[in-house]
Amino acid sequence: MEGHYKKEPQTLRRRREVESRRNRRKEIFSWIRMFVIAMAAVFVITRFIIINANVPSGSMETTIMTNDRLIGFRFSYWFDEPERGDIILFHYPVDESVIYIKRVIGLPGETVEIRDGHIYINGSDTPLEEDYLPEEWYQANDGYYYEVPEDCYFVLGDNRNNSADSRYWADEAMEAGLAYSEDEAQQYSFVKRDQILGKAIFTYYSHFKNLTDTADYASE
Repeated sequence: MEGHYKKEPQTLRRRREVESRRNRRKEIFSWIRMFVIAMAAVFVITRFIIINANVPSGSMETTIMTNDRLIGFRFSYWFDEPERGDIILFHYPVDESVIYIKRVIGLPGETVEIRDGHIYINGSDTPLEEDYLPEEWYQANDGYYYEVPEDCYFVLGDNRNNSADSRYWADEAMEAGLAYSEDEAQQYSFVKRDQILGKAIFTYYSHFKNLTDTADYASE
């Protein structure tokens, strides 16, 4: 005798449909929760832990090339202070909405003299050994003297012939109407400690390069 199909009770079908919809909602909410957690993690990491930056200019060539992408650590200076030779990311003193990247040359309380294409710290007779310069330094390379205030840093680009750095910012501040005398504008020549975002660690595009060992001041 041929068997027959027994129709599933309507209440059981409804229960299974409700359970199926409930499982779909759970899965959707699970994906939404994972997305929110991932976005929150990205926000925390990029806001407090790392800096993922693109370098649009050639002011740090050939250490960092135009359009290189790099990672910086925000926490590098949580417990330590910037050192000479560090490459830092910071708010441009004349317009803090702009982010710059340069090399630390003068530390708080030091004097920095630029003479004949060389840098002399605290009146030393021996200039810094700057093996990272890509070519002979001839642009704005003589007749500069700075007294770095406490809690401030004097910074330069490695590509000295094409770098908008501490040498020019006082003039730029006057042009922007932020200062009305050379003495008043001098404060803009330096990066304040609280303007520093972090320390550049490595480039990952267009090539990998460690940025933490690019300066060796053997004369110090």
